Amino acid sequence: MKAVLVTQRVDIHADRGERRDALDQRFAQFVFACGLLPVLVPNDMNIAQALFDAVRPVGVVLSGGNDLVALGGNAPERDATEDALTQIAKGQCVPVVGVCRGMQLLVHRAGGTLVNNAGHVASRHLVRGEVNREVNSFHGWEVHRCGPGWESLAQADDGSIEMACCAELRQWGVMWHPEREKEFAPEDIALFRKMLGASD
Repeated sequence: MKAVLVTQRVDIHADRGERRDALDQRFAQFVFACGLLPVLVPNDMNIAQALFDAVRPVGVVLSGGNDLVALGGNAPERDATEDALTQIAKGQCVPVVGVCRGMQLLVHRAGGTLVNNAGHVASRHLVRGEVNREVNSFHGWEVHRCGPGWESLAQADDGSIEMACCAELRQWGVMWHPEREKEFAPEDIALFRKMLGASD
């Protein structure tokens, strides 16, 4: 089974003096349902580099959770780890898929524009484009504009971008959470297999 690296959110427990890496169990289960082996990455740049070298993944998935530091977030170690992984993947032509916050990071680093939109938190809406169906929504920041080299692939009715890619860099992003559906959607499984090159 081909392995993919999956990043994790940072949960802060100030009463214990701990910063914990965490991932919803359903996220790993979704990646496994795609026929891929999820390898969870601690939020440490050196460990992330070592894992990439040891595992030699066929893809990297940037999961959801935590705002970017540039948008008021408080997990700089996560930003740094995901930046490093993205650069390593770019150098080795390994695809990167960003989910929600992951897409925000990729688009923001490419010079795109993110806008606060509370109407997209804990809701469902239609997306149209390369994907035409209802999806869940849990993001407070929407992608308003993609950066240079990026293409918008699907939008919500309010014009916000819900799926985008930079084909040259093999980077993709979706704003919905496939792991948060009661049953994993076959369309999401097929889409992630395609984006990560697992359907070849």
